[in-house]
Amino acid sequence: MKFLDEAKVYIRSGDGGAGAVSFRREKFIEFGGPDGGDGGRGGDVWVEAVNGLNTLIDFRYQQHFKAKTGTHGMGRNRTGANGTDVTLKVPVGTQIFEEDNETLIVDMTVEGQRFRLAAGGNGGFGNAYFKSSTNQAPDWANPGLAGEEKTIWLRLKLIADAGLVGLPNAGKSTFLASVTRARPKIANYPFTTLHPNLGVATVDGREFILADIPGLIEGAHEGIGIGDRFLGHVERTRVLLHLVSAVEEHAGKAYKTVRNELIAYGGGLEDKPEIVALSQIDVLDEADLKKKAQQLKRASGKTPMLISAITGSGMTDVLRALRDIIVADGGGSADELPERTRKARHHERPVEDDNAEDDNADEDGEE
Repeated sequence: MKFLDEAKVYIRSGDGGAGAVSFRREKFIEFGGPDGGDGGRGGDVWVEAVNGLNTLIDFRYQQHFKAKTGTHGMGRNRTGANGTDVTLKVPVGTQIFEEDNETLIVDMTVEGQRFRLAAGGNGGFGNAYFKSSTNQAPDWANPGLAGEEKTIWLRLKLIADAGLVGLPNAGKSTFLASVTRARPKIANYPFTTLHPNLGVATVDGREFILADIPGLIEGAHEGIGIGDRFLGHVERTRVLLHLVSAVEEHAGKAYKTVRNELIAYGGGLEDKPEIVALSQIDVLDEADLKKKAQQLKRASGKTPMLISAITGSGMTDVLRALRDIIVADGGGSADELPERTRKARHHERPVEDDNAEDDNADEDGEE
């Protein structure tokens, strides 16, 4: 399945049906009078958040959605049928914006949530509606009202409890693969992750959802590298796990590079609780490890956790630290987490990036 997290869509609700002009013409009825029925109402355009979807790829192949026009009224006081509605089915976490891509219409955060994007036009009155004591034979009817039309943007922001951030090759995908059933692409070169990945981690019998996004490099907020377009997928998280690779020449500078990009992006990411971890520590000796940890501590102002996804060192401790913050923030109730993680397992399947036609594409992601 290909991954797409933004789509532009044209929608149009149905026009109302026209009212009918009709008169009774029956044998032995001298004064039949008007009997034109009303037109039916045009169909609405709805959006619904459904389970089982983790991409907006369907909207790449269909960008126009039009509801049906209401049926016109008929004689013998027959009212026209209402037009058929159209429903856009989107993943949970999708935001709907106006054409300017800035004005938020609705945020679809709950499975089963429905919202009417465009109302169908009302049907017109038939001439029977206008009959009165002073006008017993009206020979006119109303046309149906026109439906609404607009262009909207759909933007998917995955719902997770914790987000992984860091430079390319910081070990985020390896971390995700080692603590969840997700199987992201892993390689020893930068920009191997082309799209966000979700996984469900378990520690001490408690589960929470992890989101891994493509890595950030200096200038990502200006579009350098893969840019910061995927940072929206960690906006909803309760805590960030900032991984810094132990093989970086200067761990402190690596931390500040990513931190500056989070601040430049905004969206509240700079204020989220953050756990800092020095990853891939299995490649260093004791002296170098101590040096890198000191650099990272000075840059972040926090004592970094030391982890290795290959050997498993420190992994349980960092999962417990993430879990404690999630639970403290109100995201770890016994009733809520099992249901949310059950739905999140749909995301643990590998998802092919929509923008990458081959492994040598210019728009790359990271590990």
